[in-house]
Amino acid sequence: MPRVAKELSALDVKRLTHPGRGRNVTFPVGGVTGLLLQITPSGARSWILRISVGGHRREIGLGGYPDVTLAQARDRAREAKDKIRNGIDPVEERKAVRASLAAARRRGMTFAEATGKYLAAKLDAFKNPKHRQQWENTLTQYAMPELGPMLVQDITVQDVLRVLEPIWKSKTETASRVRGRIEAVLSWATVSGHRTGDNPARWAGNLKELLPAASKVAKNDNQPALQIDDAPRWFAALRARDGMGSRALEFLALCASRSQEVRGARWDEIDMDKALWTIPAERMKMDREHRVPLTPEAVALLKALPRFVDNPLVFPAPRGGEMSDMTLSATMRRLHAADLAEGKEGFLDRVSKRPAVPHGLRSTFRDWIAERTNYPGDMAEVALAHRISSAVEASYRRGDMVEKRRAMMAAWADYLTGKNRVGAKVVRL
Repeated sequence: MPRVAKELSALDVKRLTHPGRGRNVTFPVGGVTGLLLQITPSGARSWILRISVGGHRREIGLGGYPDVTLAQARDRAREAKDKIRNGIDPVEERKAVRASLAAARRRGMTFAEATGKYLAAKLDAFKNPKHRQQWENTLTQYAMPELGPMLVQDITVQDVLRVLEPIWKSKTETASRVRGRIEAVLSWATVSGHRTGDNPARWAGNLKELLPAASKVAKNDNQPALQIDDAPRWFAALRARDGMGSRALEFLALCASRSQEVRGARWDEIDMDKALWTIPAERMKMDREHRVPLTPEAVALLKALPRFVDNPLVFPAPRGGEMSDMTLSATMRRLHAADLAEGKEGFLDRVSKRPAVPHGLRSTFRDWIAERTNYPGDMAEVALAHRISSAVEASYRRGDMVEKRRAMMAAWADYLTGKNRVGAKVVRL
């Protein structure tokens, strides 16, 4: 009958040391037959269960010491013995689990990897590099911390909810886009054979039952707009200010353009002789070339600007790169503050009573067209580069479209510069 080892205490185990010569040594610690503490010449320690399995002697590793305590080692040894009594070889079981995990990893693909491959496959669909960048940025910021390292096959509805719930009410539009982009990546992964089953990011019949509709929680996010009656006074104050930011904002107002279109404007896009600014599709939100007829005021502004050697930008930042959106916003804030300092009301949105911002100038232009002129609303939508019905768009893509809009933009410039004061009705030419 084998000798029963003395049952050592945790302190006894801690005091065990290697004799200083020879190979690894083992010490029986008792409590479970065959449980040993192995110590290497370097002092490293680990637990071993020495036992017979199917007539063959096995040494089963139970983990390192002190990460695995004496009590935990005894529990693991007892579990291993229970498996052996039930006909399971713990060593072979462990090998099978490792092989299965390795095979799953080879077959699997993480969400981060799937996103990269999806974007590569859809590269042609992203004609505007900025749209692709926006796609990547939103997923990187909101989805990757939770989903990035996960295998696409393992992603569940609850995982998607962990991404969306923190931003669903505070950033509803962004959250809705993130959801759609996660759904697109996982759909690609399914078709590509990297996952099976329903798409956990699908809205209908899925997340719809767990999240409130975006339309119900989205706040009114209209940009504060300059009031129509305040526009001439605001424009006069703007023209009195120096600086590239002021000139960019003045040009934006005259053209009713978006901030990024003006900040990224290049000299090779502008034909001074034809008084025409042609913005390429890759710089437009709708991925379509947009032609802007320039008023005499806009042309005069451009001619007065300095041109910098080897810099194609019309409105460069002080260090030569593209001007930031904050530069235009700061100019708007200063105009508002200066008006208040003069004892006036400032430049506030009529509804929200918030100070007007650069993007709100487009709304001011649109309101002026609707309330103070007889120009067709669809023509204003074309000028704003909004998406409109194909039939209406076709009618405005005839040869005289730009000239019709030129008259409209000239009337707008007249209003801003005070040539056509409040109350006048502009008759469409």
